[in-house]
Formats: sequence, structure tokens, C-alpha cells
Amino acid sequence: MNRKIRLLSLCFLLLLLLPAGIVSAFTKDGCGDGECRSCHQLSKQDAAQLLAVEEKNIVDLKMSEVPGLWEIDLQEQEKVIPLFMDFSKQYLISGSVIKIDNRQNITQERFVDLNRIDVGQIPLEDALLIGKPTAKNRIIIFDDPQCPYCAKLQKELRGVVNKRPDIAFYIKMFPLASHPEAYARAKAIVCANSLAMLEDSLAGKSLAPPTCETDRIEKNLALAASIGIRSTPTLILPDGRVLPGYKSAEDIIRLLEKPISKENNISN
Repeated sequence: MNRKIRLLSLCFLLLLLLPAGIVSAFTKDGCGDGECRSCHQLSKQDAAQLLAVEEKNIVDLKMSEVPGLWEIDLQEQEKVIPLFMDFSKQYLISGSVIKIDNRQNITQERFVDLNRIDVGQIPLEDALLIGKPTAKNRIIIFDDPQCPYCAKLQKELRGVVNKRPDIAFYIKMFPLASHPEAYARAKAIVCANSLAMLEDSLAGKSLAPPTCETDRIEKNLALAASIGIRSTPTLILPDGRVLPGYKSAEDIIRLLEKPISKENNISN
């Protein structure tokens, strides 16, 4: 008990020694009065000067859901990167910011929101279908026929369409150079337009050679490069959000339904 009292006393003393502006960042809402806009200000011009970039590269600026931080969306070449700055304007945070209770990666999901693509530029004639062709929500997947994480994802896709008939998956072949047999397997699957062959391949079974000549694989590779897809599996939601890596059925449904929050935007 005495040890706990000493630790609490030490923490209280440290808080007293901190500058008032920094201490306020650790309160529940980031400010003593609960309204951070009234006591903390940061314009796009200010952010640009602090980051030594042009103001036009500051795509958006708003209060973060993390108390005591602003979120700055910074244009870097063809991508927009979410960054975080504390209210003292002395610290910049780059990397994953994760909610402890549900392990939600706030930075990753914001990055996905900021870097959408036009799904209309992706042809689906060669795609394999899981679900109903009349489903309202179409999710596109770039898949490698020898990718172990694609095999893991395949089981989740079945669970999604069983639970939600309004969701369908369109799978496009994207063989990776790191899998030596993937190109031939992908071509054979496209020629046969066979979901069963893809599932056999993902299960490690042998496939017959391609039965046609097609340039569809080359076109898929070129398309993926043009929209920044470099790994499998990669999911593309109907609104253009690009989600690399394995996702559970629950995650897929949650991300599909999650609205884009526009709260706390700062007008400049």
C-alpha cells in the first residue's frame, strides 16, 4: 500500500512540474473546457511551416479522435499519408496508432480512406465469382494461386456470402514473381474460368497446363502496378478503398459498412 501511495505521489508531482499546455493534452477531451477548438489552433499554413512542406501538400487537417492530437493528411508523391501532431506542436507521430480495446489500427484505416481508387477502371470479365452476380456490394480481390494467405482468405469469403447474400467477390488473377508456378496456374485458371481450379491450386493440388492463349494475366499485372497493388491478397471495396492482406469475414463486413467520418474537420 505504501508503495502505491509513493507512486501516486510521484505521478502527481510530475504533473505539477509539466507546462500547463502539455498537461491539458492528457485530460479526457484534451482541454480543460472540453472543447479543443477554442484553446488549441492549427491552420494548414502553420502545419506546412512546421513540416517544411508546401501548404498545398496539406490535404486535410482535423482534430484526431486521439485526445491531444491533430491529424494531418500529407500528400507525398502519389499517396496521402496520415500524420499526428501533439497540441504543443513539438512532436510529430508517424506510424500505427492503435485502439487498445479493439486493436483497431486508426492510422491504417485512415490511410486506406485517403488513397481510394476508381473501381470502374478494373474490368471484371475475367474475374471468378463467389456469390450472386446480382449482389449489390461487389468486392474485387487480386489473388495469387499459390499464396497461403489467399487460401486462408478463401474460406472467409464463403462465410461472408453465406451470411450476407448482398455481397459478392470478384477474384482476379495476380501471380507473384516469388511463386514460380503461379503464372502458369493463373493462366490455366483464367482459360478455364474455373473457381474450382483456383481452390485446388490454393489447396496445393496440381493443375493442368493452360488450354488457351490469353494476355489477361499481363493486363492484370500492368493494372495492379498502375494502381499500386503489389501483394496478395488485396481487396478493393466498392467505394475504392484498397485493403492489402488477409481479412476475417467479420473484418470484411465491418470495413464494408464503416462510414467515413467527417467530424472535427477544420476549415481553413
